[in-house]
Amino acid sequence: MGYKVAVVGATGKVGHEMLQTLDERAFPADEVVALASERSSGQEVSFGEDKVLKVQALDDYDFSGTHIVLSSPGAKTAAAFAPRAAQAGAVVIDNSSHFRMDEDVPLVVPEVNGEAIAGYTARNIIANPNCSTIQMVIALKPLHDAAPIKRVVVATYQSTSGAGREAMDELFDQTRAIYMNNPVEKAKFTKQIAFNVIPHIDVFLEDGATKEEWKMAVETKKIIDPGIEVSATCVRVPVFIGHGEAVHVEFENALSEDAAREALKVAPGIVVVDHRADESYVTPEECAGEDPVYVSRIRTDPSVEYGLAMWVVADNLRKGAALNAVQIAEVLASKYL
Repeated sequence: MGYKVAVVGATGKVGHEMLQTLDERAFPADEVVALASERSSGQEVSFGEDKVLKVQALDDYDFSGTHIVLSSPGAKTAAAFAPRAAQAGAVVIDNSSHFRMDEDVPLVVPEVNGEAIAGYTARNIIANPNCSTIQMVIALKPLHDAAPIKRVVVATYQSTSGAGREAMDELFDQTRAIYMNNPVEKAKFTKQIAFNVIPHIDVFLEDGATKEEWKMAVETKKIIDPGIEVSATCVRVPVFIGHGEAVHVEFENALSEDAAREALKVAPGIVVVDHRADESYVTPEECAGEDPVYVSRIRTDPSVEYGLAMWVVADNLRKGAALNAVQIAEVLASKYL
């Protein structure tokens, strides 16, 4: 059976990746529709190497007959349209933050908790986790299965693409301005991003954490285990695509480096590159355009009784967003619809 798929936010970076990923993975779609805001209506977007779709306006689109919606607008837009699409019979796989912590909405990374997809029937909505959470929980799950995790301390190095196309443009424009000895202008970020790092992603909360840091904690609990404590520091860095994470894990009992390395090597969605030599690790620049989560620098953390540290990188637009959504759609198509 071929499915009718709508991609909401088709003119954005993640929407573009969703369309490309659907084509690359030969998703069984008879029809793919590109949707965006009224101002983008009539624009053309590429779908694969040789197909072009004309963008239709989201506000007045009739979702009747649509099987799956891959959604990547802002949270406010998702809150407004997703229930309408779900009521029309479509299953919405939403990349925004709006539905993630709703008890009756599954929060899914297929390699980690794919069985949770079955809960979509409650509201016809499935949430895609935060990009930084996705790559971390993929690396944590095989370790948690080998030895229960008590606590995770993570520092992220998140690329500007996580804040959208305008943020990437700001990095480019600021870099050029510095080389040309022109004034550096800020718009998307609170401080200069070129040749700098900014420990501030999303809004600040009352306890001093940012919402991005809160997301990593609560989403990890929902996806893997509510007993895992997470302390995160999320930092924006002058990189266009790809997030890096320094992850320190404390276990209930001992897990050796070798055992951890072997568990990660056989886990789905992970590539281990860890040879303790120059260039024997993966950086964000190298993972851009790639599907796996890469794990490097696996080593003992001597500051706790049972601890390991590792370096985790992934393309935040692909596995951190578009690919994860398409993988959920693939499970839906093969098992549930």
